Amino acid sequence: MSTILKIERLSHRYSSAWAIRDINLEITETGVVGLLGSNGAGKSTTMNILCGVLNPTEGNVYINGISMREHPEAAKREIGFLPQYPPVYTDLTVDEYLTYCAQLRRMEKGSIRKAVEEAKERCGIGHFSSRLIKNLSGGYRQRVGIAQAIIHKPRLVVMDEPTNGLDPNQLIEARKLIREIGQDHTVLLSSHILNEVHLLCREVVMIEGGRVIFSDTMDAFNNYVQPHSVLLRMENPPSVAELMKIPGATKVEFLSDRQVRVYFDGDQDITERIITASVQQGWRLREINLDKGLLDDIFKQLSIQSLQ
Repeated sequence: MSTILKIERLSHRYSSAWAIRDINLEITETGVVGLLGSNGAGKSTTMNILCGVLNPTEGNVYINGISMREHPEAAKREIGFLPQYPPVYTDLTVDEYLTYCAQLRRMEKGSIRKAVEEAKERCGIGHFSSRLIKNLSGGYRQRVGIAQAIIHKPRLVVMDEPTNGLDPNQLIEARKLIREIGQDHTVLLSSHILNEVHLLCREVVMIEGGRVIFSDTMDAFNNYVQPHSVLLRMENPPSVAELMKIPGATKVEFLSDRQVRVYFDGDQDITERIITASVQQGWRLREINLDKGLLDDIFKQLSIQSLQ
């Protein structure tokens, strides 16, 4: 199995301050990997070095085995990049812009037309071929941005906050497209929104204070802190007082008429007690899930540990 991305002891200093320090990362599979961190954590510096925009103070990046220091042009051919604000030229049509991007990537002239059509089809923008980009909605501009990032079929696609600023419907469509891109490419997705990474990524790398403080699967990230609440959906929910009688329950919060969050003291046997009580008292329990809404707590704990 070939290594698609390898970051080796990467450090960068602005003046006297280190923006990132000794970052190591290796990705060998396709799929979406989240690069997570608060604003100012070092994500942008890492991505700028990764894409060849910035030379690191120390360390190196290898894209599909190619050294960014020694062979930057060859390494960049293996990368597609979608900045937070897609660099689209709004006075061009979709076809004109994607053709231009293919030429910038030095693709063979005879292969450009096919590559443009394939990228448009993949991103669902074929019916906008002759439309000026300035007349597209924000969601479709984002799709054009993704199309330019994959037009040359790179091994690695880097996306910086790709869903930022989209409305709810555009957000759902963008997430679906990113997951589809991740089936054939390795996608490194940068975000400071924990829920976005949770929904899209199979692995997560967290940077805080310029250092990697976590690198593992999404499940391991979710399980880093044991859940302390459970989400219930019931057809005939009891009162708050009745739920508080369940051993281990510490707080009850109704989210709607039929959905309830029950906080507990860490003893996960509470789920069995809730099921038993529901059967005995006719609550008609339809769904029960340990709450995965604790990612913010994980982020805080990992951040605190990194500073110790």
